[in-house]
Amino acid sequence: MIIGIPKEIMHDEARVSATPETVGKFVKDGFEVMVEKGAGEGALYHDSDYMGAGAKMVDSPVEIYEKADMILKVKEPLFNEQVGKHEVEMMHKGQYLITFIHPASPVNHEMVKKLSAQGITAITLDGIPRISRAQNLDALTSMSTCAGYKGILMAANHLTTFMPQMFTAVGTIQPAKVMVIGVGVAGLQALATAKRLGAITYAADIRPAASEQSSSLGAKVVDTTVPAELAVGEGGYAKRLPADVLIQEQKALEATIKDMDIVFCSALIPGKIAPIIITEEMVKGMKRGSVIVDISIDQGGNCELTPKGGIEEKHGVTIMGVKNIPGLLPTSSTWMFSNNLYNLVTYLVKNGQVVLDRDDEVIKKSLVCIDGELVHEGAREAMGL
Repeated sequence: MIIGIPKEIMHDEARVSATPETVGKFVKDGFEVMVEKGAGEGALYHDSDYMGAGAKMVDSPVEIYEKADMILKVKEPLFNEQVGKHEVEMMHKGQYLITFIHPASPVNHEMVKKLSAQGITAITLDGIPRISRAQNLDALTSMSTCAGYKGILMAANHLTTFMPQMFTAVGTIQPAKVMVIGVGVAGLQALATAKRLGAITYAADIRPAASEQSSSLGAKVVDTTVPAELAVGEGGYAKRLPADVLIQEQKALEATIKDMDIVFCSALIPGKIAPIIITEEMVKGMKRGSVIVDISIDQGGNCELTPKGGIEEKHGVTIMGVKNIPGLLPTSSTWMFSNNLYNLVTYLVKNGQVVLDRDDEVIKKSLVCIDGELVHEGAREAMGL
């Protein structure tokens, strides 16, 4: 079986889906690995090291998509300006694709339909369930750790004030106030990082257990007023709220959000479009110069005004919708990501063949399309199918 590692083409994406270390493991396991030249340079993994690990280095992504049985990527397929083709167009029927696809996000719907029509078997990493036996496959958790850490650093860089309390000869400067909405892996890392930088931290999550965890990190918990029976779904994940309850949550958080210097948004519902928690009216009421970091943007975003993939100022508030924050921490994030992918491929491949047990929770939650059919539940729901 041939594994293909193309160079990522998303703007500012420096990660790569395999390191020389994981290529060496694949080769030892009997795979042939093709790596596009320069694919790892942005993360400081060099062509000579890939060659030393047994990879075949190729000049063009076209050759990789043509010859590989399985494509490993970091980000969803995009239009490759270098060759003048969309990455999906370069793929062929029966090929396997493993990457972050975020199939429920509206911006990806056309691409997902093309994957299905092309006969690709696609697995999305954001669908890997957070269960004990899938922990070492869970790239979403790994990347969330990176996004929580780096996202707070980026927000701090956009503030016009200090993060910690400063005692100076001319007086005391009060510390920044940071609120985290959605206290999962990324949210907890964001709280810990903000705390280390000296900020006063606040947290909100509709799940009581998540609120408890944020409290243990020293954050002040803001009551969302959402009943636990409506908030917590299968596996402890957040559930989609009825429209009236979501409005109730928005109102409950509004007063605190107005007083914040940084609001970090990471509230997600697995496989679904992210809930809008911060409306335009709420942004209008925020402090001038405050910052929103919305790492839920891959699934639509938690703020109504979040720019898709960029940074903009709206109503005096800097809103960050950067889609690949872990890509700004490329060496560490690539090392984590590539090991998750190696473990996942090992999980899927038996005796040189990919085995997809549709009753296996890991496969059931992460499979996007197979045999020309779009099967991902969240994507189908978002598309109205």
